[in-house]
Amino acid sequence: MMNTVRRQLLTAVLLLSMAAIAFGADVNGKWVGETQGRGGQTQTLTITLKAEGNTLTGTVATPRGETPISDGKIDGDTISFTQTIEFNGNTLKFLYTGKVSGDQIQFKRQREGGQGRVQEFTAKRLAS
Repeated sequence: MMNTVRRQLLTAVLLLSMAAIAFGADVNGKWVGETQGRGGQTQTLTITLKAEGNTLTGTVATPRGETPISDGKIDGDTISFTQTIEFNGNTLKFLYTGKVSGDQIQFKRQREGGQGRVQEFTAKRLAS
């Protein structure tokens, strides 16, 4: 009898864990992080994300303005997206990947064609 209860409890816990992984991490909302900007100055990023299934949409806001993200994807607790900006007549693409853990996302950001230079930063969820 006790063995059956333990098996049922273990099965329920495993199913709930698998369901959480299958649906991906909860990334909806606003996230704030800091990166090194030009000249070594700290730059604050506000990233607004909305998940619909495995698709991710939203914006990235900096002191220079707000831009939409594209190619957003969610795979379990990993997210990725692209930010395209215009700067001094040039189009720059930034590729973001992030690992979600509760109310934090550990991001890696790389400029397309940036010869491997990767910026890492942590974004924290803003309370709604």
